[in-house]
Amino acid sequence: MINQQVYSKDIVEFVTVGVEYCSLIEQATENDRKEFILKLVRILPLLYLKATLLPENQDEDFDNLEQYVTEEQYMYLSKSLSDVLGEQDAYLEVFDNDMAYSDTPLSATISENLADVYQDVRDMLEIYRMGNEELSLAAIGRCRNNFIEYWGQRLVNAMRPLHAICFDRDAEDVDDFISHDDNEDNNFLY
Repeated sequence: MINQQVYSKDIVEFVTVGVEYCSLIEQATENDRKEFILKLVRILPLLYLKATLLPENQDEDFDNLEQYVTEEQYMYLSKSLSDVLGEQDAYLEVFDNDMAYSDTPLSATISENLADVYQDVRDMLEIYRMGNEELSLAAIGRCRNNFIEYWGQRLVNAMRPLHAICFDRDAEDVDDFISHDDNEDNNFLY
């Protein structure tokens, strides 16, 4: 029974998209800004969708699960992402609960949001890769729980400024973002 659940269609599809997302984040510096942003705009909604389809785990004992992404790795990735995004990394946060108590605008960064999503997804993938079905189900449960409580909102928060960057009608190069003639993008998973 466990075997069937661990390798169910919804879990395997989430793992597949998760691998693509983590690979994109890890190789961010190998892309130019436009290419990277376009790939993000395509994969983030897919990752969100696949996370919503993860099964609920009745066993919520996630405390014993190892975490693989170290603080140093997190900081390195966040900095790399910030470097790629440049001046387009920061945006005004409008959905932060602290906004209700603030007289000044709160800013956030796409890079930190992406690194937060990466951390939970990569941790789950590392456990899933081991092939231990019981641990895999627990890791999937933790990832789903963290999606609901934290990183799902971070993913959505990153989408808003990324969408604005890609589809800002005032930008001179908006057609460069949405062109479908780029063969390199067509062989990307999404």
